[in-house]
Amino acid sequence: MPPRSGEGRKTMAGQGIDETDAGEPSSGAASRGFGAALSFSRWLLAPFYLMLVVGLAGLLLKALQEAWHFITHVFTATEAEVILAVLALIDLTFTGSLIVIVIFSGYENFVAKIDAGTSRNWPEWMSKIDFSGLKLKLISSIVAISAIQLLKAFMNVKGTSDRDLMWYVVVHIVFVVSGLVMAWTDRISGEASGGKKGKGAPAAPSS
Repeated sequence: MPPRSGEGRKTMAGQGIDETDAGEPSSGAASRGFGAALSFSRWLLAPFYLMLVVGLAGLLLKALQEAWHFITHVFTATEAEVILAVLALIDLTFTGSLIVIVIFSGYENFVAKIDAGTSRNWPEWMSKIDFSGLKLKLISSIVAISAIQLLKAFMNVKGTSDRDLMWYVVVHIVFVVSGLVMAWTDRISGEASGGKKGKGAPAAPSS
């Protein structure tokens, strides 16, 4: 008797074995297992972020040392030395901020989401920044750190050789140009993806 129309599954020898399951390639389970292993491998990045936390703690100790040196010598230091000490503290602060950006944004983008709950102290940018924004924040922080180093070199121009000063300027220009190129490419890619979405959207019915 021919099978009825719409009957999509058959059993073999009345044992409830689905022919579609019997014909499924055995590589399906292996593929799913391989994909699960790759997905789990992202947790290997977690220790790297923990090491950055340790680096942040070390940076704090260095900042405390700089602050203590600044407080104990502020009355005997010259104006230029005071400015250099403050710039050193600003440099350490920017570096610490850069580490925090990498820790939180990198963890959320590559490992897992951080559940902040209803905490009012949770910075708003941490839940909104994507990989593109992470790159821009990184290059912006690097440019700021480079600018501070360059300003410190100009403040101590008598103790800085012309060769070192030239390389400070060259490196800073490279960072600035790199940041502009990254921002431009992100803008172009954003406009391209926005154009594709606009073309794929259904046309509004005419009245």
